[in-house]
Amino acid sequence: MAMNTKKGFRFTTYEAPDQTPFEKLFEIFQELITHTSGDFDEAIDWLRELDKEYALTDEDYSIDDFIEDLKAKGYIREEFEDGGGEMGEGQEGMDGEEGPGSGKISITAKLERMLRQRALDQIFGKLKRSGSGSHRTGKSGRGDEHTGDFREYRFGDTLEHISMTESLKNAQINHGIGSFTLDENDLVVEDTHHKAQMSTVLMIDISHSMILYGEDRITPAKKVAMALAELITTRYPKDTLEILVFGNDAWPIPIKDLPYLKVGPYHTNTVAGLQLAMDMLRRKRNTNKQIFMITDGKPSCIRLPNGDYYKNSVGLDDYIVEKCYTMAQQARKLHIPITTFMIAQDPYLKQFVREFTQANKGKAIYTGLKGLGEMIFEDYEQNRRRRIKG
Repeated sequence: MAMNTKKGFRFTTYEAPDQTPFEKLFEIFQELITHTSGDFDEAIDWLRELDKEYALTDEDYSIDDFIEDLKAKGYIREEFEDGGGEMGEGQEGMDGEEGPGSGKISITAKLERMLRQRALDQIFGKLKRSGSGSHRTGKSGRGDEHTGDFREYRFGDTLEHISMTESLKNAQINHGIGSFTLDENDLVVEDTHHKAQMSTVLMIDISHSMILYGEDRITPAKKVAMALAELITTRYPKDTLEILVFGNDAWPIPIKDLPYLKVGPYHTNTVAGLQLAMDMLRRKRNTNKQIFMITDGKPSCIRLPNGDYYKNSVGLDDYIVEKCYTMAQQARKLHIPITTFMIAQDPYLKQFVREFTQANKGKAIYTGLKGLGEMIFEDYEQNRRRRIKG
């Protein structure tokens, strides 16, 4: 006799996942080291203050134990100015003892990579990674995503793309079942989407306004940059990403320097950033190119032909603004769309961005800090399939 079973949900008290003392502190430490731009001493000072307030450690595991574990796991290293190098694992001093912990502690490339992965998980957490990492364009050609359409075999088509079912069907129709043969004219290929490459330049505003009014805007922007860098290098390895920062001037930075990014006492020279971004993209052979610009302030600085800086922080300066529009038009002629992520919500700044976007035929997103990462990913994906239009 079949038993009468009921289906339903069982609710239980939430239990936090088991974490070792190191794992618990490491989660907090990664957030602190990002906020302090890679300053280990400052991050540890903050961690000690949090420990005093929230009792993060106990007598069995202290902050000092945590620091030793960071060293043992290769997340930090100690550098010594007088030794001309760094004290590695197992390296001893002149007296045979371990070298004293008097050097400057900095984070390693291993932790830099982990910070990028963490930013990727935080901002693009719903994404599934792909090993090959290419993007469909919406046009047929060589690729691994099937369109559902069939066409005749062409020289150069690979065997795995041949539809054996449709090809055998053609052979039966063309030659009959009695004398079955299969020749080149019977072969049918299932078409696939062509995969394109993209060259991207990410511009990050590091002017002083990114930390004005008690709001930390540089840390979320930095996280987005780290996440985007990790996304492209792992999911889209054939694409290229270059990063630049702009204040009074603009200069490129390597991906590994993103955790250390700081705001300076700068104005906002948007023109210099755009000039450098286009110079970077001109050297790329890819047809598909784009610029992402993360900024929260108005353009307030420009460098004159004689090398002097013309600055104006009051309102929107017509001379500076017109130079920005000219750069947007030049990028449009080079078929480089610019996606501007404007953090500020001032109406006159929004109007500037609208006109800037119209000049480039790019795209503008007016946003707070919360959804910044998700929108960057959405535009990055969409720009694989078509050029962004205003």
